[in-house]
Amino acid sequence: MDKLKSQLESLLFIAAKPLTVKQLSEWLAVKPDQITAVCAELAQDYKDNERGIQLTCSGDKYQLVSAPDNAAAVQKFIAEETSGELSRPSLEALTIIAYRGPVAKFELDKIRGVNCALILRNLLIRGLIESKEERGETYYSVSLDFLRFLGVTNVQALPDYERLHALDTINQLLEEAPI
Repeated sequence: MDKLKSQLESLLFIAAKPLTVKQLSEWLAVKPDQITAVCAELAQDYKDNERGIQLTCSGDKYQLVSAPDNAAAVQKFIAEETSGELSRPSLEALTIIAYRGPVAKFELDKIRGVNCALILRNLLIRGLIESKEERGETYYSVSLDFLRFLGVTNVQALPDYERLHALDTINQLLEEAPI
């Protein structure tokens, strides 16, 4: 049970969105009622130990969130994160999304070679990208606000868009790189 709790915690931590009992059950090859029981136990652990994060449940979806008692500190951090300059990794991810979008998270992770969950969350909060669910996968593309900020009407108006959008090196990387 401890291994399952650890695995659930890891999946919920890296997820940029709520995960359903069905998804968690399939990924971890356990019965849905086991997921529900372990999530309830995990949520109680966070509550009993007055942790900085909590496990919330809405219907059949679970997500790790910051504790309400820490709202002021979190809001201050988010205000600084969303109003300051973008980091180099964020700019790289945004560029890939602009030129390759819509792009799935796993594709972005492959191209950049690192997990981009936090970067995606930051770009979503800033309103620079949008997400869309298709066939059980989340795809990211640049937002209209991003295009307006750059003064273009669509992504095809970006410099060298046609050449960079179809770049064979990236296509080969996506086909060859392990997930």
